[in-house]
Amino acid sequence: RYTLRMWRALSAADALNVGRDTLLRAMVFLPLGLAAAARWVFPPALARLAGLLPFDLLSLYPQLMSYVLLLLAPTICGMVVGFVLLDQRDDHTLAAMQVTPLPLRDYLAYRLTAPMLLSLLMTLAALPLAGLLPLSPLALLGLALAAAPLAPLVALFLAGFAANKVQGFALQKALGVLLLAPYLAALLPGRWELLAGLVPTYWPAALLWGLQAQADYTWALLPIGLAYQAALLAGLLRRFERVTHT
Repeated sequence: RYTLRMWRALSAADALNVGRDTLLRAMVFLPLGLAAAARWVFPPALARLAGLLPFDLLSLYPQLMSYVLLLLAPTICGMVVGFVLLDQRDDHTLAAMQVTPLPLRDYLAYRLTAPMLLSLLMTLAALPLAGLLPLSPLALLGLALAAAPLAPLVALFLAGFAANKVQGFALQKALGVLLLAPYLAALLPGRWELLAGLVPTYWPAALLWGLQAQADYTWALLPIGLAYQAALLAGLLRRFERVTHT
């Protein structure tokens, strides 16, 4: 009962803050807006450019855009929460919370679980809206589950390694390398591609490509990727708690 009351109170406060902030509202609905554009705006534009390009971009477009949409919602949710945690750490809200009835651990559990659930729902809505790949309900759910832990990972990465919001913005730009890693891995020969598995964005991408290729090993990637992301999450959480208490 206490946990339910806490979630109601914090989620109501978050909804109010998002409703008041134009930028936050735009970021929350960006995945759906991009999905709609991916279905009705981008294909006609690319068709007009087809003769000007040295390669067939239209044939690559469904895979590329599906990959972007798969990672977009968790990345955005993680960035928003990461900057919230940076603000609360800088103004000592998190330190003061240790002497309140709301334990810091419970607050962090909410703060990291909420964006993961939101990104899960947004991904489940965005991919079908884009209509780029024929995905069964099971495949869609698997992809959304594989990508959802990226939200708390991004949040804790920003909050744990940035000393302030300025450094947070710099780290945010560095996250672009993580988004590119799975595609760069495809250029590596043989088993060298497995090195990309050290980057958490590789696992949702590998599941997406495995589903497209109907590979036998595809569904084994989901528990492996989730276990690896859980290990990273535990390490980043310890890092954040250590930084918060210093």
